[in-house]
Amino acid sequence: MTKELRIIDFMGVRHYTSALSIIIVIISLASLAINGLKLGLDFTGGSQLELLLDRPADLDKIRDVLEKEELKSPVAVLFGSDQEVMIRTQDQMKVKAQEKLTTQIAALGSGAALEGIERPARELEGFADTLVIANVSAEALQQKALFSAEIYGRVEYQSREGKTLVVVENSIDSVYLNQIIADIEQATGAKIQLRSSEFVGPQIGDELRDQGGLGMLVAFALVFLYVAVQFQWKFSTGAIIGLVHDVIVTLGFFAFFHWDFDLTVLAAILALIGYSINDTIVIYDRIRENFRILRKTDPHEVINISITQTLGRTIMTSASVFIVLFCLYFIAGEVLQGFALALIIGIVAGTYSSVYICANITAALGITKEDLMPKAKAEDGTELDEIP
Repeated sequence: MTKELRIIDFMGVRHYTSALSIIIVIISLASLAINGLKLGLDFTGGSQLELLLDRPADLDKIRDVLEKEELKSPVAVLFGSDQEVMIRTQDQMKVKAQEKLTTQIAALGSGAALEGIERPARELEGFADTLVIANVSAEALQQKALFSAEIYGRVEYQSREGKTLVVVENSIDSVYLNQIIADIEQATGAKIQLRSSEFVGPQIGDELRDQGGLGMLVAFALVFLYVAVQFQWKFSTGAIIGLVHDVIVTLGFFAFFHWDFDLTVLAAILALIGYSINDTIVIYDRIRENFRILRKTDPHEVINISITQTLGRTIMTSASVFIVLFCLYFIAGEVLQGFALALIIGIVAGTYSSVYICANITAALGITKEDLMPKAKAEDGTELDEIP
């Protein structure tokens, strides 16, 4: 004897869930409007360093050094082996070096200030930068040993229009980079070799952002067409509203908590669209099937029956995906944390929207069994307007 399935009245709380969805979407949109997305290095540009240590890297100590330097959104991860470290930051080494040097010169007092950095004159071949410093003499700078030959290489002092020019052999960004490496060596006790230092330009980031947004719009359009062809336009409208809800809520979390939004998160958003529509289509397919079987049943009751029948599958699928995502978040490393976090939030929102938004919108649009019944055809293959 089979146990009768207890039907859950999902449609009975549709007004409350609709209000909750609207509130969450409004909060998410407000967070996006006020805070905006904290774009990562992939979109803003910045610096990327690759270091080789003579022993397994202690990432926690390396990250502590980067935090003390107050670098913007620093990331330190292993790549290749446990002795190879990649450091990424949105700061440009030259800009950060200039900021630090400005602070050091201002500390000399008497209005001392770094007014700019120029290219050395042609006759000073082999030198990297010319520092224009006001309100301090060359003698005072030499006494303070601010530009030691050990750090800056050859140093030449000149005067121009009452200002002191300090011409250095080693560029200020390379000096700053060497200082960071020295701090990491002191913190970790390792000897470090700089394998590469690269700058990622913001123009590439703008292109990636635009292409990603275009990809998302194309995905929405294709999903709408697919659902409209396979089911009916009322289903398609519900599916798109549900997907937009999932994306906005996920982006809203990243804006509200100021989490970094990079290419891995964008990839997670696109993956979320595919996952969420898959769960929605399973529910839609059961609704269509039950509308054709339960012809005398109220549409809201048909939807309740359909969602209840697929609820176990929805929960088990989401739970299995959560296991993988939690492993990625806690074990796979910092690079994939944003990807895992975006999918965790998105799948919660997607499971909710598949049950309470997509079907709710479809019901609100007045879906009936007549919308889903196959049309009768005449002997010549043309569709008849009415089924006898």
